[in-house]
Amino acid sequence: MDEIYISTDIEADGPIPGPHSMLSIGAAAYTADKVLVSTFSANLETLPGAQPHPKTAQWWATHPEAWAACRMDLEPPERAMTRFVTWIRSLDGNPVFVAYPAGFDFLFVYWYLMKFVGESPFSHSALDIKSFAMAVLKTNYRDSTKRNMPKRWFDELPHTHIALSDAIEQGALFCNMLKENRGEET
Repeated sequence: MDEIYISTDIEADGPIPGPHSMLSIGAAAYTADKVLVSTFSANLETLPGAQPHPKTAQWWATHPEAWAACRMDLEPPERAMTRFVTWIRSLDGNPVFVAYPAGFDFLFVYWYLMKFVGESPFSHSALDIKSFAMAVLKTNYRDSTKRNMPKRWFDELPHTHIALSDAIEQGALFCNMLKENRGEET
């Protein structure tokens, strides 16, 4: 069975789950040849007793459109994460979690999956786009930022800090990198 790359982006009100909440999740399922198969998005109610981190709250104050977008049509985390797992299982392919940075997004997604669903369709692993860029570019990790990546890897898609929009953008970036790494033309 082929892999299906689940480009995932989350928005949160702090640096770690538990004391802080995941506010929204967006995911875009791509085939290796950059076909966008399906998308998923949900805006979540905050966790009981959790509070926004002051620095994150300051950042959100500078992004009012993204904040408004992630606070519409809220649903309980258990329902959102159950829907997420059902959506992943409906896809044709072995799911691979892909994110930029995976260390942040996967932390929240895995924690929420284990707390509210009791399992992760991704097992314990996530593919980090920045780490993949380091390997493809043969550079140091700290030099593998988006500003140092070749322009040809980027489609003309916005980075809005709205989870689904950013998941689509980053998924296309990953597929372009994957294609080039495999020696195919981008």
